[in-house]
Amino acid sequence: MPYQSPISPGRSWYEDTAGPRPEYKALDGDLRCDVVVVGGGFTGLSAAVHLARAGSNVVLVEAHRFGDGASGRNGGQLGTGQRAWAEELEAEYGFSRAKALFDLAEEAKAHLLEFAAVNKIEIDYMPGQMSVAHQQRYVDDYKAHAEIMANRFGYPHITFMDATETAERLGSARYFGGTRDTGTGHIHPLKLVIGTAQVAAQAGAQLFEQTPATSIASVGGKVRVTTPKGTISAEKCLIGVNAHGGTLEPISAAHIMPIGSFIGATVPLADSNVLPGGEAVDDSRFVVRYFRKSTDGRLLFGGREIYAVNDPKDIHVHIRRQIAELYPDLRDVEITHGWGGYVGITMPRKPFVREVMPNVISVGGYSGHGVMLSNFFGKLYAETVAGNRDRLRLIEDLNIPAFPGGRRLRAPLLFLALNWYALRDRI
Repeated sequence: MPYQSPISPGRSWYEDTAGPRPEYKALDGDLRCDVVVVGGGFTGLSAAVHLARAGSNVVLVEAHRFGDGASGRNGGQLGTGQRAWAEELEAEYGFSRAKALFDLAEEAKAHLLEFAAVNKIEIDYMPGQMSVAHQQRYVDDYKAHAEIMANRFGYPHITFMDATETAERLGSARYFGGTRDTGTGHIHPLKLVIGTAQVAAQAGAQLFEQTPATSIASVGGKVRVTTPKGTISAEKCLIGVNAHGGTLEPISAAHIMPIGSFIGATVPLADSNVLPGGEAVDDSRFVVRYFRKSTDGRLLFGGREIYAVNDPKDIHVHIRRQIAELYPDLRDVEITHGWGGYVGITMPRKPFVREVMPNVISVGGYSGHGVMLSNFFGKLYAETVAGNRDRLRLIEDLNIPAFPGGRRLRAPLLFLALNWYALRDRI
């Protein structure tokens, strides 16, 4: 019987096309190490690689299997810069800080592609990404953004598309314009997870699946991570669980909210005018829709974000309905896979980095922009352990307020707020 993730509904197209997915044993016994990493997604696995290669004795524990969380089930889009546009960051932090944050994200993009190439991880990279306006009032913002990126931030790869070009490149006339970015692209995320885990193990990191951390304590300059069958004692700890922190420690839980996002994969679309250039797409909705073509011609469509507690009973129905809004000819298309997972968002949709107790740093809250950032933040954490915290501090010093209402009220309040934004998306 195919493996079903206990934390993410449905079986993904990624799982059926990633090739062999090695299993790693569970921890059974006590260990001592230099650094213990909690969470086996992009952040934790990347940190394990770079720490081990730098000579640290690293132990990584994952509550389920590598790739069960958002790292192995996301939309696969890299994007450019931070989640917030560079000009938005400039308005908040000034040009120098905004440019440093943009440059850091561009280095993250280059690092991901170089890491995959050097380590011979086939990630099915496909170039190109379009960002499109679902309402006319946003078109001028996209046009200005392309000019700002070229003239102010030195990024010439974004060009403005009018409504006609947008329709031609999407194969759909439902959008009013947007931008095309030839300096980025999209990948098969689970292949990157599997490959990064293998590189980490080869570098000497000790990796354990099916090993949840039940508590983390920092006492007397040492960190202790307790698991069901053993305790890990370390000098330092990285928490990279993102949306799956639960009650592990309260600070991250107050700042990172899990939301569900769901994707469907169609059958291969033969002789279709859908995305003829193969670019990925995201749109201007607050409850964003994102979609792309796979290497075998399927439409991978995401856009059913869920802010309530329960998952939808039939992912396929919701995804097909949204596909049909953009591509009426696909109203009856067969959807072969429907799956979901939980991503971590913060109030301002910027990443969260914080030392939550002595020698324990938590990283997450990528807010839908984590494919390239999370991998790079693992590297930045390794730099921090080696004594250079300057680049990680660029993110650490961002203003990330806690969600209002505490643990009991934050989810209902967010549900109301985000459904209000979803209603605005339709007006």
